[in-house]
Amino acid sequence: MKTISKFSPLQEATNEFLYASLSKALSSASNSKYLHRIHSKIITLGFEKSSFFSGKLITKYAQFKDPTSSFSLFRQVSPSANVYQWNSFIRALTHNGLFSKALGFYSQMRRMNVLPDKYTFPSVINSCAALVDIEMGQVVHQNVLKMDLGSDLYIGNALVDMYARLGCLDEALKVFDGMPERDVVSWNSLISGYSANGYWVEALEVYNMARMAGIMPDPFTVSSVLPACGGLVNVKEGELVHCLVEKIGVHYDVLVSNGLLSMYFKFNRLIEARRIFDEMVIRDTVTWNTLICGYSQMELHKESIELFMLMVDKFKPDLLTITSVLCACGHLGDLKFGKFVHEYMKKSGFQSDVTADNILIDMYAKCGDLPASREVFDRMMCRDSVSWNSMINCYIQYVNYDEALKLARSMKVDLKVDSITCVMLLSVSTRLVDKDLGKEIHCDVIKLGFDSDLIVNNSMVDMYAKCGLLSDSVKIFENMKTHDRVTWNIIIAACVQSGDFTFGLRMINQMRTEGVMPDVATVLGILPMCSFFASKRQGKEIHGCILRFRFETDVPTGNALIEMYTKCGSVKDSVQVFDHMKGRDVVTWTAMISAYGMYGEGRKALRTFEDMKAAGVIPDHVAFVAIIYACSHSGLVEEGLACFDQMQRDYNLEPRIEHYACVVDLLSRSQLISKAERFIKSMPLKPDASIWGSLLSACRSSGNTEAAERVAEHVLEKSNDTGYYVLASNVYASLGKWEQVRTIRKSIKARGLKKDPGCSWIEIKRRLYVFGTGDRFFEQFEEVNKLLGIISGLMAKDGYVADLRYVLHDVEEDEKRDMLCGHSERLAMAFGLLNTEPETPLQIMKNLRVCGDCHTVTKYISMIMQREILVRDANRFHLFKDGTCSCGDRW
Repeated sequence: MKTISKFSPLQEATNEFLYASLSKALSSASNSKYLHRIHSKIITLGFEKSSFFSGKLITKYAQFKDPTSSFSLFRQVSPSANVYQWNSFIRALTHNGLFSKALGFYSQMRRMNVLPDKYTFPSVINSCAALVDIEMGQVVHQNVLKMDLGSDLYIGNALVDMYARLGCLDEALKVFDGMPERDVVSWNSLISGYSANGYWVEALEVYNMARMAGIMPDPFTVSSVLPACGGLVNVKEGELVHCLVEKIGVHYDVLVSNGLLSMYFKFNRLIEARRIFDEMVIRDTVTWNTLICGYSQMELHKESIELFMLMVDKFKPDLLTITSVLCACGHLGDLKFGKFVHEYMKKSGFQSDVTADNILIDMYAKCGDLPASREVFDRMMCRDSVSWNSMINCYIQYVNYDEALKLARSMKVDLKVDSITCVMLLSVSTRLVDKDLGKEIHCDVIKLGFDSDLIVNNSMVDMYAKCGLLSDSVKIFENMKTHDRVTWNIIIAACVQSGDFTFGLRMINQMRTEGVMPDVATVLGILPMCSFFASKRQGKEIHGCILRFRFETDVPTGNALIEMYTKCGSVKDSVQVFDHMKGRDVVTWTAMISAYGMYGEGRKALRTFEDMKAAGVIPDHVAFVAIIYACSHSGLVEEGLACFDQMQRDYNLEPRIEHYACVVDLLSRSQLISKAERFIKSMPLKPDASIWGSLLSACRSSGNTEAAERVAEHVLEKSNDTGYYVLASNVYASLGKWEQVRTIRKSIKARGLKKDPGCSWIEIKRRLYVFGTGDRFFEQFEEVNKLLGIISGLMAKDGYVADLRYVLHDVEEDEKRDMLCGHSERLAMAFGLLNTEPETPLQIMKNLRVCGDCHTVTKYISMIMQREILVRDANRFHLFKDGTCSCGDRW
């Protein structure tokens, strides 16, 4: 006994030394092989039952991703009432991502009445967060509070992190506010929670509170707040954080650098982003992914592809990067590289998910390989609505509507059609002008419950309008609960397209009443209405809106303004708009040439045409139509023919039928009837009704009866257009051949054709007055009739004789004179004379060509009444002043 007691202190010292050595060895173990050797020594020395060593070994095996060994050790000491061993094992499971098992052993621990301590809960709380198990998280939180451990810093941090990760930010803030002590981890958890859930403002506020509380940010703080700066596009705050990064020296941390890189891309600051990347000492896959995706999102598609090629030499890209590059290939139409990336995906063993396959479908379609798109679609094991819609859209883009509709029918069987599918199918019926298909889709929309969807309703309004069913379009519009700017633009454009300008103006006024702000598309819809009604006042109001909303720099808007002022009788305003335009395209120049042409200013039109060429703008087919038309209405025959010759010689433009029609008109208006006929016979194209119609009109004006009859036969052979039948009928009427007139009129009726009735209108004191030919039912009819009688007497004294050839009915001469007096432009003119101050200019609009007798009468009225009268007919503007007309009797 004495010997034993003599060696006890020595044994104790030895044990202490062994414990210290083994503990140190365990801590420094750098691989599993070395750990196994230490474990063997522990067993050999009989320390395997030690709670200290078993706990240490459990933790260490977990660090080396060997949870099986951890479990084996824990089982050897079970059942254990030692909380340290339980904590070690639960922590080991959490460390290896075995969160469900960790919670299972926590529950088992509680059943065995092993009391958790403050070291138990952080791992358990972390497992609840990882499993998104809010109910278990709340139970554990209650356990913490019952055990009075709520004030523990580490448990508090874990709870804030858990609630933040679960999106319960109010609970996270509540825990945070209740913490008696906080460290940088506490603040990081809250900032990260707000940032990860898209609460950018709150993330920045908490970050600034942390700074005011004297917390020194670490890399995690910075990497959490940078997404908030980027999300808010708060450049100033982002730059301040960047300065802090440099100051505290955390810019070498790859997580921080990646955050800065992402932030600057969200700021669209490419130079700064590239500088961050170039200065990075360490780059990882996330770095390259961020850079490539950033370039792609900034539409620098070529550069993103080049970066991808650099990346694959050093890092393996992830699926996000690959899909970004595929998108870039689609935008560039680079099929070869798109196929290379697709092959790279396959060879690298990437498991293509639904999103990646959808992007592949889109890429191949944009690159022009529709069969490849379909191949990707067909091999997909799982398809979502985006897959179906992408493939349907591919067929629509390639005008394969039958296949698109067939696929849509298959989609109905495989998957529920969504609102996007309906919108695409409505676009098909719109493009095909197929109202029956449109109505079928409309029924599906109602059945599927999409009839309250704004975008779907907008598409239906557009579809019905473009299928010629304006009333159905308006019905849907009026039943819509909400209208956005697009809705208004569609209904206004529908009114323009259908020619119902009165209703269109009502819609514009209603849009204003509802306080919807116009955009460029609205303006481009409204201006044609002002043009039609020649409503210069309203046009000027719209021009004021354009200036107020800063739309004047938009070239199409400027072009529409030029056309509006031209058709409203103010070429001076057209020129002013043209002169103030900073950018001009071929449409701008053409609009100005056309404006001069309509006013008989052929020389100015030619000068503008030359200025256009000098400015480096190449004239197109429409520009040549405009310049030849301008020459035609100014009697500039040689100049017009020279422009026609330029088309092929200088610009390699093959003349179309409309150019030949313009040349025939050019020759005919100058009474070169024989030359016009020879030109028609020499044409490489078969002349159509427009060619013969131009010649017939000239024959009628010149009184060349022989040519008129010959040409009229050609017109009736070639045309189904009411206008040309009416023109031929009028020619026969002027020749007194009433039998042929009756035959043509019967033919018009038999064919179901309809003649547009003549009408004229005038705007006086912000009100529009419309007059029909022979109209007797309008205010002041008696006064108008009386004034026309007085004017007729005054004209007769000056030598006026009515040209009865322009009465197209077989009646007595007195009745013919009365009919001429009832022409709509004369009624509008007389009404204007009665309701405006003397010497005030008048502006009359007519939907048809002014007849020769009315043209003569207007010249007399301008002289007798000393009024300047501007008349716009279907062809051009006529400015009557002191008994002459600006057209020089060429119209």
